[in-house]
This record gives sequence, structure tokens and C-alpha cells, in this order.
Amino acid sequence: MSLRSLVYSFYERRLAGKLVGKPVPQHVGVMCDGNRRWAREMGFVDPNDGHRVGAARIKELLTWCDQAGIRHVTLYLLATDNLQRPAAELDPLVRIIEDLATELAEDGNPWRLRMVGALDVLPAGTATVLKAAQEKTRDRTVGVEVNLAVGYGGRREIADAVRSLLVEHASRGGTLEELAEVLDVEHIAEHLYTRGQPDPDLVIRTSGEQRLSGFLLWQSAHSEFYFHDANWPDFRRIDFLRALRSYANRQRRYGA
Repeated sequence: MSLRSLVYSFYERRLAGKLVGKPVPQHVGVMCDGNRRWAREMGFVDPNDGHRVGAARIKELLTWCDQAGIRHVTLYLLATDNLQRPAAELDPLVRIIEDLATELAEDGNPWRLRMVGALDVLPAGTATVLKAAQEKTRDRTVGVEVNLAVGYGGRREIADAVRSLLVEHASRGGTLEELAEVLDVEHIAEHLYTRGQPDPDLVIRTSGEQRLSGFLLWQSAHSEFYFHDANWPDFRRIDFLRALRSYANRQRRYGA
């Protein structure tokens, strides 16, 4: 082991030790940003090599979350806005996401998968693969529950939630006037893609960008944010522990 590796290993253990007894986020949202940029900077001809390396990093992240006691993770993998990309760019990315979901669902992995997004906007074959991965892991209870945000848009999610709420109310014979009288934020929350889960305590975004890009717009109203300069394939356990340390040292405020 090199001297640098020894130093990193020592620092990792030190960081992990300092987190003992500190508040741990129960739900972490992760914007895995900077894969294509990483590929360019590393000299790869095919930018999708960045997505492949980034996909491999996700499995490591989930292991780190298991070790930290985190119960829910939402991974922003493909936005609805990205679906407008040229086929030559989009198709390989979609295949990588399919392979990732299939790998995470393999026997021996502890994670329960949940697809959060509008699967109807994806290619039919992709939707089938993602649904199969979700179904295969349906009974898992040991590891992190992993939301894969694919074909996801925050505004689309809210619109879908309101639409679902209206359809449900109408199916019970209710009128719009009756719904307007009682409508509350909790009614909409019950129809979000992440219904039944706590809102994210912490949202991490890599690549140095400091914006939400439509990610969990409703759920992140009171989230803490951690922006990291490195591109996603370079995100290390040290960086993850630093994010948890930053979260643990903050005083949560749920108002202004």
C-alpha cells in the first residue's frame, strides 16, 4: 500500500470515528453529476465511459450508506430534459442505466429498488427492465432502499401527483369543489413517487454545480445541501464522510 493510500485510510477512519453518535440522515438524495466531463478530462474518446465508471461508483456509495445507517437513497440518473438528447448520446446512457439496475438487483445484494420517474416516457424495453429489477428486490429489507430517478422531472412529478389525486377523488364520486375545500399539502405528498418515505435530509451534488436541476423539488423543501467540486466518478468515501460530517454539524431549520 502506498503512503498516499495509508494516509487516506487513516483519514477515513478518523472521519468515521468522529461521526459516531452524531445525527445521520435517514434519506440522502444524490445528483451523480459530471460523468461526461470526467471522461473528457481523462482523455476518453467515448464520453459514455464516464457514465460506466460512474455507475460502478454507485454500488460503492450504497455500501457506504449501509455502513452509515442511512435507510433511503435517491439517485438522479436521467432527467426528463435529458430525453431530448440525440439518440447516439441517449441510447448508450439508457443501456448503462438498465445494466446498473439489473446489477443492483442481482442475488446477494441487499438493496431494495424503487423506480421514481415517469417510466412511460422511456423506451418500452427500458421500462420493462427497470420494473423487473424493482420486482425482484421487492421483499428485501436489510439494505438501503434505493430510488432510481429515471425519466424524472420534479415538475412532472408534482403534476403527476395532482393528476393522481384528482383521479382518485373522482373515482370516489367527489367533486372538484369538495376537494378544493379540504386540499392540503399532505394530500399531494401522498401521491408523489416517493410516497411513504421520509423527505431527504441531505442532498449531495457533485461536479461543482450548485443548482437542483428539477431534482426532488417538493421533497427538498427543508433538505440540507452539500455541493462537491469533484466529478461523480472521482467521488470517494472520504468525500461522502465529509458530506455526512457537514450535515452532522448543521443546525436544522425547518422554516425561514
